[in-house]
Amino acid sequence: MGHTISGILLSQVSELVTAQLGLYFPRERWSDLERGVGSAASEFGFKNPEACIQWLLSSPLTKHQIEILASHLTVGETYFFRDKKSFEILGEQILPAVIHTRRGTEQRLRIWSAGCSTGEEAYSIAMLLDQHIPDLQDWNITIRATDINPHLLRKASEGLYKEWSFRDAPPWLKKRYFQTKSESCFELLPRIRKRVTFSYLNLAEDVYPSLLNNTNAMDVIFCRNVLMYFAPEQAKKVVHNFYRALVHKGWLIVSYSETSHISLSQFVSINMTGAAIYQKQVERPQIVESAPNWSVEGSEISLDQEVTPPQRIRKPTPLLGQYEAKADSYREALTLYEQGCYELAAEKIQDHISWNQDDAKAMTLLARIYANQGKLADAFRWCQKAIAADKLNAGSYYLVATILQEQGQVEEAIHSLKRSLYLDQSFVLAHFALGNLALGQRRYKESDKHFENALSLLSKYPPEHILPESEGMTSGRLVEIIQSTAYREMSV
Repeated sequence: MGHTISGILLSQVSELVTAQLGLYFPRERWSDLERGVGSAASEFGFKNPEACIQWLLSSPLTKHQIEILASHLTVGETYFFRDKKSFEILGEQILPAVIHTRRGTEQRLRIWSAGCSTGEEAYSIAMLLDQHIPDLQDWNITIRATDINPHLLRKASEGLYKEWSFRDAPPWLKKRYFQTKSESCFELLPRIRKRVTFSYLNLAEDVYPSLLNNTNAMDVIFCRNVLMYFAPEQAKKVVHNFYRALVHKGWLIVSYSETSHISLSQFVSINMTGAAIYQKQVERPQIVESAPNWSVEGSEISLDQEVTPPQRIRKPTPLLGQYEAKADSYREALTLYEQGCYELAAEKIQDHISWNQDDAKAMTLLARIYANQGKLADAFRWCQKAIAADKLNAGSYYLVATILQEQGQVEEAIHSLKRSLYLDQSFVLAHFALGNLALGQRRYKESDKHFENALSLLSKYPPEHILPESEGMTSGRLVEIIQSTAYREMSV
């Protein structure tokens, strides 16, 4: 680097990255911060890292600049089957239990590698599924891999690896799943590569779980060696969103070294030597009106031990009128949904619908609840009921499309999105979804047209405008996602 950056500048840039990125660099990690800034300086066009810091501190950063900086401050160090104990538990205990429960019924499995780096973790999961599910072609499998670094995502999607990625890997790995490209380069077999979908996602900023980015109803989330980079409050927010993104009894796998400084009290800790495994078992509303004072702390249990949910906690309020009770029950259901308490939310909104059988908004919320539980047939059924109650609601057709897409019914999803746009030509998310579907089918001109339509509509809104049906995504963020999607396609 040439010379050491002053402590004053490191302190200032540390505060900046905490405020802008949610990344946490206390004094004992300033050497990591210094290396990262030095690496980012060249990409920003600076030869001197101190000049780069002065520039970073001098004016507000764009989202793109923030993400470039983040990509240099987080280490993309990984290899196949890293932390063998976690994969051993996944393959020998978690997967067999899920497969046994769903075989012959709704044969689906959804796994998310959050902070996937160059893809070794996500591909390791795909290879593990290949070994443990002999009838894999009969299952609806989703392996979602996300990262903040577009360069790493492009490398991951190529499926090309050197010897360093195979250190400490099982001896059969190369022979079974790779083709030799050269003496030092190995290419992953296409049948494994196509099972993983890579996409950009900023854990600190983006909206998840969401049908929009397919981060809902996950059975397993891997997020290892990522949470340690976040400030405590940001890490707490990320963990809560993971809780919401998991189905009931879903699993969160983090790095063992991270558990000492992040709070995972929403989850139940599974007592496993050498691995940090957590399960979503008890739904715990954070704020409940008219409830007794109770709490459930995270505790260690065995894999096969059940946790009994607390008794229903709302007391009747006789002073409320029937109209007020209806509105109150919808708000409570929405709050429970936002907290990830899907079972309780479903019960509450079903009670509400029993009072008002024509409430399309409540039916749509119930459909979202079921979608986030992975109950796609139930979600689709309630979408249809919402449409019957309000045939002119473009949002219901959009929700149907996202469910159909998750079920692999792409043409039906396209048809439903076009119905949505027939009802509302200004529905931005429908244009965006059609662009993504066309992109996935390599219909690039059609994709460009839909993205251009979306960008034209988005230009009419301020960047902070929350888009309808997006569950919190802003206009400005969707513009950036569309632009980065087009950039990635040109770069591949």
